[in-house]
Amino acid sequence: MARKTQKEWFEELEEVLNKKREEIIKEYSEQHEKKAELNKELIQDFWRIWIKFNDENIHFKMEPPSSLWARFINNNFPYEWVLKDDFNFAAVDHISLTDTTRDQNRAGDSLRIIYYDGEEGETLKMIFEFCEGEKYYKYSGWKRIYSQYILYEAPVKEADIDKIHEILKEVIAYWFESHLRRKRDIILNYIRDNYKKGASFTE
Repeated sequence: MARKTQKEWFEELEEVLNKKREEIIKEYSEQHEKKAELNKELIQDFWRIWIKFNDENIHFKMEPPSSLWARFINNNFPYEWVLKDDFNFAAVDHISLTDTTRDQNRAGDSLRIIYYDGEEGETLKMIFEFCEGEKYYKYSGWKRIYSQYILYEAPVKEADIDKIHEILKEVIAYWFESHLRRKRDIILNYIRDNYKKGASFTE
């Protein structure tokens, strides 16, 4: 069998490398498109939740703010909107609703969607984060202790919007009830009893 020339060997290698490149570009493109679609839906879900709580005089802060991604129809804020064509939904790595209520130490309680680079590519994580109390540190004084509970986690390519909606429906119902009854423990006990604790930090 005749030995391949250096040119022939490199042409074969180049073909393999080009194939790998095309596979990776296709994979990233599909992931990019799915993330954009997920974010379009989740951002609007969070906005509808924001409206429902706001109608009950329960005030949340949302990220990203509606001014970035929505155009309101006939100035009918916050109820009627269309998505802005020039907003890059695939570039959003953090979506959140944060409670700004002062009583019962609710300020800072939040529902978050975050994206990070995982072993199987970009990964979506949904967490509920809340203050569990305060602790005094000798050199920095009093700090609030926050805990995060993991509601859902999956690679973007495998993320199931129906499962996310199912979880959201329960969590939001308990959060809403906790406000109407003025009993913060309703939402905190539900989260502690049903979801795995993740990271803790002070602020």
